[in-house]
Amino acid sequence: MEVVPSMPDVLENRDFLKEIDFTRDELQHLIDLAAELKAAKRSGTEEQQLSGRSIALIFEKSSTRTRCAFEVAAYDQGAHVTYLDPTSSQIGHKESAADTARVLARMFDAIEFRGKAQATIEELASGADVPVYNGLTDEWHPTQMLADFLTMQEHTASHAAAPSYCFLGDGRFNMGRSLLVMGAIMGSDVRICAPQSLWPDAEAQAIARERAEESGAVITLTEDLDEGLRGVDFVHTDVWVSMGEPTEVWESRVRELMPYQVNAAALARTGNSATKFMHCLPAYHDESTLVGRDVAALTGVTGGLEVTDEVFKSSATIAFDQAENRLHTIKALMVATLAR
Repeated sequence: MEVVPSMPDVLENRDFLKEIDFTRDELQHLIDLAAELKAAKRSGTEEQQLSGRSIALIFEKSSTRTRCAFEVAAYDQGAHVTYLDPTSSQIGHKESAADTARVLARMFDAIEFRGKAQATIEELASGADVPVYNGLTDEWHPTQMLADFLTMQEHTASHAAAPSYCFLGDGRFNMGRSLLVMGAIMGSDVRICAPQSLWPDAEAQAIARERAEESGAVITLTEDLDEGLRGVDFVHTDVWVSMGEPTEVWESRVRELMPYQVNAAALARTGNSATKFMHCLPAYHDESTLVGRDVAALTGVTGGLEVTDEVFKSSATIAFDQAENRLHTIKALMVATLAR
């Protein structure tokens, strides 16, 4: 009789580069493990499972939540980290990602990368014989998806693993693409509501529909606000101009996406008084930041861009639960792949 490996065995030493590399059960195992580790941390009963481990953190793009989550998760579990910012390594300048990976794999037990091209992290993974984790690329944001699904699970009465949600805004980048595909894998009712020109690309749509056939997920891409929002439990959004895009994009993008702003009227369209608002952060919900002030001056829009200050500061917002859950889900990922 064939022996089926247990879930911990299946995840041992695995890379975490994009959601589509994993099954629904594997992703759910990571989410459930994160919930257990979160409860243990809060009760003071957490046991260190990564003592003596060392993890390299490569950050091509700046970060608050991802860096802090990896560092605190590692420290909680007894591991050590080395942070490499764009000026602290030769990757992409004097040394290829593949060569960098071969060097770091001789010194570290795992490598995290947060940067631009998915091709870079794929090259790192191909050159390293230790787990490589995707902290964010332009194409995918898988560690954020673990946090988002844990958060939605916590805020669903039945703790259902397949929530209904709508992403409002520019769906072409990592959050729109990842929410579409992750929802398809997990069997969710997932909707992308945006101008058609800003939907996830055809490849991401095809992947989502293929995985939905397996899971029973309902996939909707629409320009219609009522179709996108009716009845959902969660409304997601992200900034309208991504890292690296020129500032000249703001004026046209804001004009195009204002109908898809998360405001009180948008939440009312759900017809669900319990609908929660989610955002991976940072959010431009007021003019208290340099970018917020600059964009307000450029466009004349005040009181919030992708989300209004009214909604962001309301009881509907669970974005800070999401932020905390980056810690617990990233910890689960490291424990699942490294703890032996």
